Amino acid sequence: MNSRVATFTVYGLGSVLGAAAFLWPFVLPAESAPSAAHSADAPLVGAALAALALSAVALELRQRGMGGALVALLGALSAAAGLLRLLDLPGGGSGMFFLVILAGAAFGARFGILLGLCSMAVSAVLTGGLGPWLPFQMLGLAWMGGGAGLVGALTRRLPPLAEVGVLVVYGWVWGFLYGGIMNLWFWPFVMDGGALSYDPSLGPLDVVRRYAAFYAITSFGWDAAGAVGNAVLIALTGRALLPSLRRYRGRLDPVAVFASAAAPAGDQQAGAEQRTRPGEAQHAAQS
Repeated sequence: MNSRVATFTVYGLGSVLGAAAFLWPFVLPAESAPSAAHSADAPLVGAALAALALSAVALELRQRGMGGALVALLGALSAAAGLLRLLDLPGGGSGMFFLVILAGAAFGARFGILLGLCSMAVSAVLTGGLGPWLPFQMLGLAWMGGGAGLVGALTRRLPPLAEVGVLVVYGWVWGFLYGGIMNLWFWPFVMDGGALSYDPSLGPLDVVRRYAAFYAITSFGWDAAGAVGNAVLIALTGRALLPSLRRYRGRLDPVAVFASAAAPAGDQQAGAEQRTRPGEAQHAAQS
C-alpha cells in the first residue's frame, strides 16, 4: 500500500473509531448506569487511539511528512498545551484550546489531530484526570485541531487580521461544539425517565430535541464562557503566534534534494548539495 494512502487510512480509522465509540450506545442501548458509562470499552478505545497515533507518527516519518524536529516540536507543544490546561479561565473554560487551534492552523490538519490527542493525554496526567472520559476528550480535541488545520489551509492567503478573525470565530464555535460532543460520552446512559434523559424508544428527531434541551439547561452557559475564552485568547495571541509557528514550519520541513540524472557527474554533485525545504520555498514565494 502506498505510504500516503496508508497515512490517510490511519487517520480515517481513528475518526471512524471515535465516532463509533460515541454513537454505539444510541444503536445498542445499555443499562441506565451513568456512573459506569463506557467503563468497559474506554480502555479499548484509549489503547486503539494510542496505537493509531503511534502508527500515524511512524508513517509521517517514513514518508517524510514530518521530520524528527517536527515530531519533537509536536511533543513540546503537547506539553505546553497540557500545562495550559492548568489555567482555569473565567466561567470554567480551558486555557489549552487556543494553542491547539493556532498550531493546527499553522501546521495542518494531520498535525492538529496528533496535537489534540497528545495534549489531552499529557493534561490528564498532569491534572490526574484519568478516567473513562479521557479517550473521548482526546477525540474531541483531536477533531478540533484537525478542523483548525483545514481552516488554516483555506485562510493562509488572507490578510493576517482577517485570518485571525476567522480563527476567532472557529474557536468560539468550538467552545460549544466541544461541550456538546463531550456530553454524548455519558448522556445515552442517563435513562431515569426524566424529561431530559435519553429514551431509546424515541425516534431520532425526538432524541435530538431532548438532547438539545438537556444541553441548553445543563451546559450552554458553561460552554458560552469557554467559547468567549477561546475567542479572546486567539484574538490576543493569534497575530504574533500564528506567523511564528508558520516560520518554524518552513524551517523544520524535511529537506528535499534535487539532482538531474542527465547532468554530468560534477553537476550532479553540485545539484545534490543544493537543498531546499518545501516550507521555506513556499514562504519565500508568498513573500
